[in-house]
Amino acid sequence: MKLRAIAACLLWGSAFAGAKIGFEYVGPIYLSGMRFTLAGLMLIPVMLAQKVSLRSQLKHWRFMLLFAFVQTFLQYGLFFMGLDKVPAATSAIIIGAGPLFVAIMAHITLADDKMTLRKVTAIILGLAGVIFISLAKGDITSDNPSFYAGIGLSLLSNIIGSYTNIMIVKRRSDNISPVALTSFANFTGGLMLLIAAFIVEKPEIKLYPIEFYLALLWLAFIPAAAFSLWYGLLRRPGVKVSELNIWKFIVPVSGCILSWILLPDETPDIISIAGIIVITAALLLLQLPDSPFKKLIKKS
Repeated sequence: MKLRAIAACLLWGSAFAGAKIGFEYVGPIYLSGMRFTLAGLMLIPVMLAQKVSLRSQLKHWRFMLLFAFVQTFLQYGLFFMGLDKVPAATSAIIIGAGPLFVAIMAHITLADDKMTLRKVTAIILGLAGVIFISLAKGDITSDNPSFYAGIGLSLLSNIIGSYTNIMIVKRRSDNISPVALTSFANFTGGLMLLIAAFIVEKPEIKLYPIEFYLALLWLAFIPAAAFSLWYGLLRRPGVKVSELNIWKFIVPVSGCILSWILLPDETPDIISIAGIIVITAALLLLQLPDSPFKKLIKKS
């Protein structure tokens, strides 16, 4: 389970470098729409190889359509609208708080996924690490008059993203293929984003340099692979959604390291490295059972 969670988070972290290339040529909503639509199509051969029964999956079309609207269209639409109004560092902190939102929502809605001292401590450490990394990336305030509206949109995107995890956990008993759900949600939600992009951004359809298409292919592969892995983990009996989401603190770490490697204007700094160390401590703490952790706290 841990290896799959880490792989998904590493993939998500690699999106920052690809998105930076894509944004040089097209608007964020248009890029996101192309990315998710292509991601949905990429998974069709995988479904055929796994011999996924389309008839059995289409029985859940209402849920999958709702999920596509909530997870792909609403969450990412609000995310990009918020990102346009606040500095990237502020947005990174808000999105980085995702594991906290998931833990609170799971505590309220799921009987077998309650808050524990170990879990809360790991989340606080992880969030502190995200703040360090975000502060190193730039300012967290803005003179933009719509700054607070942007914070509200980003928070709403985060809350919706947390809720999508709960949606899947509550449908564990249904025979929904993670690959089929990912393909349907990405393709349908991507089409919704494309429609929104043509209304809001009015993109020009033209040929782009090869680097754009290479970045787009990678950006499409990320949700196709990462969400398939993640949804598969969420459907496993015994997997606690709050603990699984703590692994998402890896996302800014991998994003940071890959940016240092791939982008010429990105270099390591002390604050970012401190943030990575704190996040590593949070993930190590996550591996401790609750009882030994309570004893460790009492001794200290």
